[in-house]
Amino acid sequence: MDDARFDALVDQALDGIPEELAALVRNVVVLVEDEPPEGEPDDLLGLYDGIALTERDSTIGGQLPDRIFIFRGPLLDFVESEEELVEEVRITVVHEVAHHFGIDDTRLHELGYA
Repeated sequence: MDDARFDALVDQALDGIPEELAALVRNVVVLVEDEPPEGEPDDLLGLYDGIALTERDSTIGGQLPDRIFIFRGPLLDFVESEEELVEEVRITVVHEVAHHFGIDDTRLHELGYA
């Protein structure tokens, strides 16, 4: 799959987030990278790098945006079809956006977004 098509799947997943939640996402950039950074597991599908909304206080301001990384290589390796890829990209995007709202991995597993 070419980069543009993969990026379109990420955009599609972001567009699928309910408007009520999307409106609360502030100062976050979503980036697609080929592979996870050195020191992270090779099979990492996504990563949230920032301060969750539940952990922010009045001292937060004027900072660089939080970042959500979606890792193309591990996602492509994880699935066997484009249909599966669409679903895994969606789950990964929702999972990382949920971290922005302070939802931890345990709760995401319970909700089916692991």
